Amino acid sequence: MKLEITPCNARLGAEVRGIDLSQPLTTDARTEIETAIAAHAVLVFRNQPLSQDAQVALARSFGPLDLGLKRVKKTASRFRYDELLDISNVGVDGEIAARDTRRIVGNLANQLWHSDSSFQNPAARYSLLSAITVAPSGGDTEFCDLRAAWDALPEDWKRDIEGRDAVHYALHSRFMLGDTDYNEAQRAELPPVTWPLVRTHPDSGRKLLFVGAHACEVSGMTLAEGRMLLMDLLEHATQREFVYVHKWQPGDLVMWDNRSTLHRGRRYDLSVRREMRRTTTLDVDGSHDDANDVSPAARSPQMA
Repeated sequence: MKLEITPCNARLGAEVRGIDLSQPLTTDARTEIETAIAAHAVLVFRNQPLSQDAQVALARSFGPLDLGLKRVKKTASRFRYDELLDISNVGVDGEIAARDTRRIVGNLANQLWHSDSSFQNPAARYSLLSAITVAPSGGDTEFCDLRAAWDALPEDWKRDIEGRDAVHYALHSRFMLGDTDYNEAQRAELPPVTWPLVRTHPDSGRKLLFVGAHACEVSGMTLAEGRMLLMDLLEHATQREFVYVHKWQPGDLVMWDNRSTLHRGRRYDLSVRREMRRTTTLDVDGSHDDANDVSPAARSPQMA
């Protein structure tokens, strides 16, 4: 049976019905989902409470899984799988975490506009976020369409940025929030990578503007000028006309394409329990060939 796919708005996002994600995907269902996400970039599946096993199995059906910043932190987890990322304000003891813990810094960093794991090569392709416990108010997740952002960019800006690369560094956003307690081995675990500011999506063929909180420098520009450009481009890309806001319900599963969107969590009361589990697939089938690793010895982002 064909999936029922209903667009959320004219630009971005669609709600998908007619499937039980706790069961193994058929080849046809996987193909339909991949076709839908290429078109809509964000897919919403309501009433899909998933066990840890089911969520990991679902994500693995779309490719190998990413550890992201767990490669740097290597902290204790409440989950059975390293590939399950704990997007919550709950500590390993099951209690709400204190505000001065690194877990809460991670929650706050998620409130910056970003693409998951753009700080590594290969970066992330799909992320799948499952809602276990939602906040009674706040805690929405916003997504912006980097394809529409490129389409609407003034022509002189397009000419200025085509051919330029941006450096993405894993700890840039953490440093911005005062989380600087990393040793040299941790800082070197995920060396900076470069990505073109203008990319072409391998599935849809659409050009897009690739920016976000992990981007910290622009090739051929001074640090100050490059960062101002990145801020201007991010402000442009996240205008309300390019944004879909997801209001969570328990049991929601939202899947998005990190190659064509940015996302951010929104504020909520950190003293109120909120639990999400994320799985993320690596972009490994050749569509990441336009990135170039930058070794720490060759280059290190300037953290002014």
